[in-house]
Amino acid sequence: MEYGGTVSAEHEENEGSCCGPSCCSTDVENGLRAGGTAPEAEAETDDAARLKELVREKYTEIASQDKVENQASCCGSGGCSVEVYNIMTEDYTSLEGYVADADLGLGCGLPTQFAQIKAGDTVIDLGSGAGNDCFVARREVGETGKVIGVDFTDAMLERARTNAVKLGYVNVEFRKGDIEQLPVADDTADVVVSNCVLNLVPDKNKVFGEIFRTLKPGGHFSISDIVIDSELPDPIKSAAEMYAGCVSGAIQKEEYLGLIEKNGFKNVTLQKDRAITVPDDILQRYLDEEALSAFKTSGVGIHSLTVYAEKPATA
Repeated sequence: MEYGGTVSAEHEENEGSCCGPSCCSTDVENGLRAGGTAPEAEAETDDAARLKELVREKYTEIASQDKVENQASCCGSGGCSVEVYNIMTEDYTSLEGYVADADLGLGCGLPTQFAQIKAGDTVIDLGSGAGNDCFVARREVGETGKVIGVDFTDAMLERARTNAVKLGYVNVEFRKGDIEQLPVADDTADVVVSNCVLNLVPDKNKVFGEIFRTLKPGGHFSISDIVIDSELPDPIKSAAEMYAGCVSGAIQKEEYLGLIEKNGFKNVTLQKDRAITVPDDILQRYLDEEALSAFKTSGVGIHSLTVYAEKPATA
């Protein structure tokens, strides 16, 4: 399977620290399980609900702090999932439309930078948080366009709406909803963006179907997300903090790109591919010395991708 050329590829070595091994959960939390014996369909439904509740709880905590507080210590709100995010986040401060109060340091890319947004466009942001990408998009669409942010966390929605009021933006709207079932009509958006959100969603295929439904014919998306190129060790996959931190919910790159094509999108293009290195002091909370060594020599890669694709103009 081949895709359009990558515009930018980077490799980053990252270092991080935490307040001690006990600050992160190494066990399955909040009912999140690595496996089980329940009937498969029922078990998958239960797991999806638990995962969504885990994400909602973590991001409710994160919404109570600003970027500096979140980056200062993983012992604060959000726990070590925030520390993992700190490894992935990119700098928004140079982008026009940037609003510091909306930047909680949660992204893994700069999708709006690649989204080819034009004046007058309608843009949907999936998992809009405190509004970071929405306000950058608002600068691009101007007064004649519209930006719709969708999030399912009340605390994030409240923060985003407060920011919009302070800025006097009447054409930026924040809706409560699950991005697997977007509260948006068919053929609404010229552009869809999202930043490090789909890896948190149990049914990624359904999300891409919803993106296709809500885009106008000829519309496109630019999405930044985390993918892997091989299987992660089970202790990492089953760790709640690593799920909320956008690592263990990631799927393999080829599967991810395949879902995009499966849902009818064309001209799939990798706009950026950035390798993410998780520091040993984080991995050691989940892997013993032997497992850590095996993981580091296995060639398993974690990547931040920004990917573009178009909905055909005609069926």
